[in-house]
Amino acid sequence: MTGAAERRSLEEAIVDTVREPLIVLDDQLSVVAASRSFYHAFKVTRQDTEGRPLYELGDGQWNIPALRALLEDIIPRHTTIEAYEVEHDFPTIGRRTMLLNARKVFYEGNNSTSLLVAIEDVTERRTLEREKDELLRQKDFLLEEMNHRINNSLQIIASILLLKAQTVQSEETRRHLEAAHERVMSVAAVQEQLHPTPFGAEIEVKNYLTRLCESLAASMILEDQPVSIRIAAGAGATTSAQAVSMGLIATELVINALKHGFPGGASGEIVVGFESTASAWRLVVSDNGAGISKRLPEEPLRIGLGTSIVEALTRQLGGRVTTSATSPGTIVSVTVPRTP
Repeated sequence: MTGAAERRSLEEAIVDTVREPLIVLDDQLSVVAASRSFYHAFKVTRQDTEGRPLYELGDGQWNIPALRALLEDIIPRHTTIEAYEVEHDFPTIGRRTMLLNARKVFYEGNNSTSLLVAIEDVTERRTLEREKDELLRQKDFLLEEMNHRINNSLQIIASILLLKAQTVQSEETRRHLEAAHERVMSVAAVQEQLHPTPFGAEIEVKNYLTRLCESLAASMILEDQPVSIRIAAGAGATTSAQAVSMGLIATELVINALKHGFPGGASGEIVVGFESTASAWRLVVSDNGAGISKRLPEEPLRIGLGTSIVEALTRQLGGRVTTSATSPGTIVSVTVPRTP
């Protein structure tokens, strides 16, 4: 048996053991051998394939200029082809998407060269990927629409509560309606800032608190009220799930400071701070207003709705709340350990 015949026999034995379609080309890019899986996948015969140039197979389906340039570059430049994608309407199997991998094989005995070309049918994979991308696009659209409707509904509810509070005769009922209005506005502010964020994603806290407090200042501080909100947050991030609770806590503390810290149109500043370490994060809301000691005598004796919400949310996070008086003003600190 001649060297060429031995090489051909060896190549045929090797390619026939490969499950994916595989062809062997000579240095002129003609087919030397092909695997049975190639004939089965493309529904062609050995007689119509072997000895013919790759670009003449079938209806010229492999006569792709970019692919031809890549294959012709392998022999002189010792390059390879990795996952080159071909999408084509094949005569017998219809439109398919194929990934091609090719490399050179050199035989020292007779100085001959062959190209091994492996073909992977990824049509179903690409179809599933497109379907997944379409489902994700639809999901994002539906979430965006849902968030838009939720925000509109919250704004409508808040407006109705505020209008109702202005019409009732009972002072106690008015306070309850105003408190409910503030709670709805609190949820709306947090929802507005977080709705573009995927669940479970990391949230950069400084930007989040900045946007949240800008929204609170615009909706809660009257034009002639000489009170401002300042952000003093360091670097750090938290999950979107924890950011919801953090945002509600910050909103309640800011509302409490606006409501109790500056009576009679007093001027001042509310500072929202954030610190983060590897073991915990801390949210601090302080003001330079009247302070706890100067509130009305009956206020310290009862726990307001806002304080109850802050304490409940902090317990859910596994943290603690501390409140202290300064001169002037009040500092409320919420410390939450980071889970390992």
